[in-house]
Amino acid sequence: MIKSFTPEREPCSREANIFCGIDVGAETLVVAVQPDQHREFPNSSCGHRQLIAWLGKFGFTRVTLEATGIYWLDLGLALDAAAGIECAVLNPKSAHNFAKTLGRRSKTDKLDAQSLAEYSRRMGFIAWRRPSVEALQLRSLSRHIESLTIERVRDSNRLHAAEATASTPRCVLQDLRRSLKAMEKRIRDLRSAAVQLIRTHEVLRQQFQLLIAMPGIADISAVHLLGELAALPSGLSVREWVAYSGLDPAHQVSGTSVHKPSRISRSGSRHLRRALYMPALVASRRDPHLKAFYQALLSRHKAKLHALIAVARKILHAIYGIFKHQTPYNGALLFPNLTPTD
Repeated sequence: MIKSFTPEREPCSREANIFCGIDVGAETLVVAVQPDQHREFPNSSCGHRQLIAWLGKFGFTRVTLEATGIYWLDLGLALDAAAGIECAVLNPKSAHNFAKTLGRRSKTDKLDAQSLAEYSRRMGFIAWRRPSVEALQLRSLSRHIESLTIERVRDSNRLHAAEATASTPRCVLQDLRRSLKAMEKRIRDLRSAAVQLIRTHEVLRQQFQLLIAMPGIADISAVHLLGELAALPSGLSVREWVAYSGLDPAHQVSGTSVHKPSRISRSGSRHLRRALYMPALVASRRDPHLKAFYQALLSRHKAKLHALIAVARKILHAIYGIFKHQTPYNGALLFPNLTPTD
């Protein structure tokens, strides 16, 4: 889903008659239509049809909602397909900050919907467009694999701790080993399913081949990277990609008294940042151009973690370029002024 960046494209030119905000819950949609109409609908396919029919009575409508977990996705797909409605999907942090500018001290579903309706009216409106079905399926697969991988690490740590003491019953050790083995099989099966899905889609297959040809990116990393990137709207700039990842720098400087060290915003997709970490770590050691870039940052007294984040950001720039131009990775083009190290 679209998480944490502000699009830089031009707002929509078509004039809207009605401005609407929807607070999305797991079971309920709280809807506010300016100036003072409110309704609630179930967050289900039937409720989505009722909502669209109700909004259709007002004329062309702009709707804003938050990317709340996964509960917004089916609603977003339904609104995108409906005639006379365009939908913007906001990062929850952006929606929260906008509500603060309105002076809202309380937080209720109704007030949140009102704030989102006000956002529809005041702010530059960028309509959300649905990704392909395959892209959504791949993202779901990659994120499920990611969650199982985290759980596998936890199971492995539990087993290591249990094996460290003779007081652990053998049945506990056997259960932990069976659980770990089953988890590993599930992950392998899901990775195979993800690769099979990629092979059935021409664009995904081409992008996958371009990814695995890059230094530091093998099949596993490529699945996770493609799962996040394939669902992004087309036409985004590389700066928007970086903002979506949350790897864009956040500066805190004010006058002469405030000059805090820069950091990444972390206002984007944690899934994409996690998918970029291992490729950045490997490429900073194996790819001569990325290694030269990494070493150049260290020579300027940058912290190792900061230098690694910069490498991850460069990798994202490289992926954007190879996807846009459909050309293999060439580190010499990305870093023309750096001399590769041995």
